[in-house]
Amino acid sequence: MRCHRLAVGLGFCLLVGTALCALWVYVENWLPVSYIPYYLPCPEIFNMKLQYKGEKPFQPVAQSQYPQPKLLEQRRTELLTLTPWLAPIVSEGTFNPELLRHIYQPLNLTIGLTAFAVGKYTRFVKHFLESAERFFMHGYRVCYYVFTDDPTAIPRVPLAPGRLLSIIPIQRHSRWEEISTRRMETISQHIAERAHREVDYLFCVNVDMVFRNPWGPETLGDLVAAIHPRYYAVPRQQFPYERRHVSTAFVADGEGDFYYGGAVFGGRVARVYEFTRGCHMAILADKANGIMAAWQEESHLNRRFISHKPSKVLSPEYLWDDRKPQPAILKLIRFSTLDKDTNRLKR
Repeated sequence: MRCHRLAVGLGFCLLVGTALCALWVYVENWLPVSYIPYYLPCPEIFNMKLQYKGEKPFQPVAQSQYPQPKLLEQRRTELLTLTPWLAPIVSEGTFNPELLRHIYQPLNLTIGLTAFAVGKYTRFVKHFLESAERFFMHGYRVCYYVFTDDPTAIPRVPLAPGRLLSIIPIQRHSRWEEISTRRMETISQHIAERAHREVDYLFCVNVDMVFRNPWGPETLGDLVAAIHPRYYAVPRQQFPYERRHVSTAFVADGEGDFYYGGAVFGGRVARVYEFTRGCHMAILADKANGIMAAWQEESHLNRRFISHKPSKVLSPEYLWDDRKPQPAILKLIRFSTLDKDTNRLKR
């Protein structure tokens, strides 16, 4: 009797399951197809709290040990031209500008350029934009995105046809470290809300810098990083990575390729969105646990470039520091930081 009841029960469950499957297939075919936009912002993810467990430090991928690639690997007078993962290292003499012009100009590209002018840094906007008009992406449409807490302080600079300036208000923060850690969040949200419809490529740079020589399509790539001018010729043990295991930006002694500057990065707009959003999520994880990485966003940028290799690397001629003399290995300087009193600007 008990076996009979069990068999009847199993048969009934099987019948109900089959009916539900058939109903689901019918409903799925009847409902209209809905496509969710790829760049749909997700405030729930941005605001969620992540709990850290001390015994398992966060790592995007497993650590890998391999020899450090060195920019001056061949001879001290020549720069390396290719990374071990076959990404080109761009410097003067490694490309043909005329050939690149014939390749890229017919594509009718629009290039975006973001910069943050917060507090006293608004004083650099005029010189920055004037130099960009002279040297940045000649012959292409350009959208300048200037994020600022004081829109009235942004000067109006004459722009060439096909080049537009958007002044985007952002919240004022009292602490400079807070401004730095919010940059990745602001860029990713701006791409999600607007920039993905307006530009094909996006570069993110510091406003307290100037273009000194042509910056063109040789810099275009899926994901682009620039080598930091202070660390291009030192062993990676001396790189100022975040070395605390408790941070999501942690980098072990045997990891790292080049030390990249946070003042210049970019690529295809979709890849920049993924990159900045990933950095922002890592920053949120640290913040939820009361941690700030050694060099704020630059620490997270370097951690992510280790596990998400750039497809193109820019030599220090695309990110120089005017406080340093120009070395013989750099034939010219294209983009450089101005010599200034940083401490006074942050107050």
